[in-house]
Amino acid sequence: MTERSIIFFDIDGTLLNHDKKLPSSTKEAIFKLKELGHEVAIATGRAPFMYRDLREELEIDTFVSYNGQYVVVNGKVLYTNSLNTTSLEKLTEVALRNEHPVVFMDHEDMKANVPEHHYINESIDTLKIEHFPTHDPHYYKKRDLYQTLLFCREGEEKQYEQEFQDFDFIRWHPVSVDILPKGGSKAKGIQAVVEKLGFPKENQYAFGDGLNDIAMLSSVTNSVAMGNGEEEVKRAAKYVTKSVEDDGILHGLQMVGLL
Repeated sequence: MTERSIIFFDIDGTLLNHDKKLPSSTKEAIFKLKELGHEVAIATGRAPFMYRDLREELEIDTFVSYNGQYVVVNGKVLYTNSLNTTSLEKLTEVALRNEHPVVFMDHEDMKANVPEHHYINESIDTLKIEHFPTHDPHYYKKRDLYQTLLFCREGEEKQYEQEFQDFDFIRWHPVSVDILPKGGSKAKGIQAVVEKLGFPKENQYAFGDGLNDIAMLSSVTNSVAMGNGEEEVKRAAKYVTKSVEDDGILHGLQMVGLL
């Protein structure tokens, strides 16, 4: 290897399999990359507190959280992009009338605007994390929020998309949608990182599988979609590797010549 590269990995369905486990081949591949002198980073829709253990296990301190809204390089906050509080308050009022709960999220915690709801339980449980939102309907006040979760069935988010133009809505679960600042994406977060660290386009790589990875895979020069990803995601990538369950990370790194 003559040049260092930077490789961004999504978490769910990419680093972690469908049981939210880290395959041994993936862990070994990550440390091999680091031994070779490459920079390894995470780019996820998750909040920082949702994958602290994973970062510690893989010894990664550069990451793009909240689909690009909270970016950390070498353990220091580099870039943030928060939700418009006035619009969020109005959206919350509409959601309450529609009996659609919301969960407010900053870099430290997440709080629900209702005491409990089965949609929240159903979707958050799939992440298999210890952290669970507690009740605080005023959590959005006097703090920066980088993402909010709206809980509704597929198609019901359309009314919010039409009414709240300064937000983007990305579905991640049959009963839950990410609410992000308009135009925010993993791609923008990654851009901030590579500009800070000085990696040229030809030395940038990204792996992902979900709809929130499309902007990232479309913008990063050497992009790899997981075999378990949706067809739309695969079309956005330069390469397609095997499934996460079938040593997809290791195979993909070998395919692009990094290992």
